[in-house]
Amino acid sequence: MKIKKILNNNAVIVDDQGQEKIVMGGGVSFEKGKNDVVDPSRIEKIFILEDQERYGYLQEMLQKLPEEEIAVSEHIISHAEKELNVSFNEHIHIALTDHLSHALERLRSGMMIHNTLLEEIRILYPAEFRIGLYARELIAERLHIDIPEDEVGYIAMHIHTAVMNAGSGAASSGLAALIGDMVEDIEYVLNQPLDRKSAAYERLISQLKSILQSSVDGHPAAELDEEIIIIARQKYADWYEHAQEMTDHAEDEYGYSCTDSQRVLIAIELQRLQERLGHPAR
Repeated sequence: MKIKKILNNNAVIVDDQGQEKIVMGGGVSFEKGKNDVVDPSRIEKIFILEDQERYGYLQEMLQKLPEEEIAVSEHIISHAEKELNVSFNEHIHIALTDHLSHALERLRSGMMIHNTLLEEIRILYPAEFRIGLYARELIAERLHIDIPEDEVGYIAMHIHTAVMNAGSGAASSGLAALIGDMVEDIEYVLNQPLDRKSAAYERLISQLKSILQSSVDGHPAAELDEEIIIIARQKYADWYEHAQEMTDHAEDEYGYSCTDSQRVLIAIELQRLQERLGHPAR
């Protein structure tokens, strides 16, 4: 591999038998110039991007962003791959690094970061959220910036999206937004805000994830017996009507098609939530 262009101390563009690639590694361009051969022992990542627009953006990003921020982002990605036992595709290196750069810029200027789906993300994606917490410690240690938990949630979602794009069969990253919308509908019907830190709320989110997961990951939902569906629709008629409205919205806004079985299960869970909150039976 011969160097065609040096992007920064840790990234170069190379010619590898006629194919252009971006090579990253600690000190990969140290005491090197154009046409010099890259030291194989310094290579940590190689990028071959056929999307020219994305490829050009990656080059620009590596040239313009602070190297310490790029290094932190790459460390987070490597840690996530190890913890989740998955190999991400190239997009995460652009998406997460770009996101972190803008987030850090906002924090330095004193702007607040607010994540309306923080609790849903924490409950739905605990492994990714732990990686976000690891990222917060790393950023504090290396960049001397304390990021809020809201930003931890955003990092977790970037990692979750990368897992999904890697083909692991994980749920779509839209699931958190979908459930967040459902929770708002439930609060409206109950005329009561739900305590995001409560056990009842955690159970609700977990149950909705379990019910909706089959639609999101492409596998067929476990179908209830038709007779059970008929009985449940009668017994929980009001909540079934609300479940119907919520799942219709899910299909319109998110493309998630739900079955009668799933709507019944949602209605039953909403009835249980109502009882846990001490509301009179509907």
